Amino acid sequence: MIKEQLLYGIHSVEEALSTGILLDKIYLKRGITGDSIRNIRLMAREQQVPVQDVPLEKLNRITRKAHQGCIAIVAPIEYTQLESFIPQLYEQGIDPFLVVLDGITDTRNFGAIARSAVCAGVHAIIIPSYGSVSVTADAINASVGALMHIPVCRVASIPKAIQFLAMSGINSVIADEKSSYVYYKSDLTGPIALVMGNEYKGVSPEAKKQATMSVSIPLKGDIGSLNVSVACGILLFDIARQRLANTNQ
Repeated sequence: MIKEQLLYGIHSVEEALSTGILLDKIYLKRGITGDSIRNIRLMAREQQVPVQDVPLEKLNRITRKAHQGCIAIVAPIEYTQLESFIPQLYEQGIDPFLVVLDGITDTRNFGAIARSAVCAGVHAIIIPSYGSVSVTADAINASVGALMHIPVCRVASIPKAIQFLAMSGINSVIADEKSSYVYYKSDLTGPIALVMGNEYKGVSPEAKKQATMSVSIPLKGDIGSLNVSVACGILLFDIARQRLANTNQ
C-alpha cells in the first residue's frame, strides 16, 4: 500500500515549490495572506499545482501538526509533459493511443480506468489540473499499482489539450450515449484519444466542440447508462482490437 506524503508549514511548502519537489495539491487556510502565500500561489500556478482554499477545520483534519494554514500533498509520480510526449511516440513510429479524462472525480473510477488502460496498451492518460482526480496514493492503490506503469499528463485545459492533439494528427473520440454512431461499427484505428467525461455531467460542451467524433455503446434494460470506468473499458478494448491489424499500433 502506498501512503500519502504531506508537507506542512508555509516555509516547507514554499521551499518545496522553489526546489522543484513535485506537488500534487496545496491546501491553504481560507483568507490567509502574506508575501510567502502570494509566492506559493504564483509558483503553484506556474507549475500547474492546484491550490484549494479550505476552512481551518479541514487542515486540522489532515494533520494536527503546526501547519500554519498551509499543507501540500507530495505527488507520488512525475507527471509527463504532453507536448513533448506525443512527438516521442511519432519518432518511434507509434500511432498514439490515449485516454483523456474530462473531470473524473471518483478515485475508484480513475484507478479502474488506469488499470484497463495499461492492459489495453494505452500510451498515456491525460487529466486536467483542476476539477478532477489526480495521481494520489489512494488513486494508485485503487488502480492496483497501474498508475505507476503509465504516463499521466496533467494539463491546464482539456479543450486546449484536445486542440493540441488535433494539430498533432490525433482524432479525439467522445463516449456519448446519445451518439448515433455505435462504437463497434466505427473506425477507431490510427492515432486516437478516447475522451471520457464526468460521472454525472459527461464530457463538457467545450471539449465536445473540439472532438473529432462521438460513439455510443448500445444498452438494453431500463438503466440508460454505464459506470464511466466500465464504459471506458469496453471502448478501450475494442479500440485495441481494431488496432491489432496495424503493425505500428
